[in-house]
Amino acid sequence: MPLAFAAPGEELMVGQVHGNDETKQHLSDLGFVPGARLNVLSQSGGDVILTIMSSKLCLTRQLAEKVLVVPSEGK
Repeated sequence: MPLAFAAPGEELMVGQVHGNDETKQHLSDLGFVPGARLNVLSQSGGDVILTIMSSKLCLTRQLAEKVLVVPSEGK
């Protein structure tokens, strides 16, 4: 499921990242690589505030739609 549709409180893991090479590199630089764990803190209209790799980030809906997530293993 795209990260833009995740609910607050969900613990997820990055499955895939889509987009052009520049977008993929940008998201990778932010820590969005397959297997990375994240926690959704807030979501409004597809914009997402989350924690990943000990950092708190906000992604716009356009970027959040490019990150596909799966339930985190070992909850």
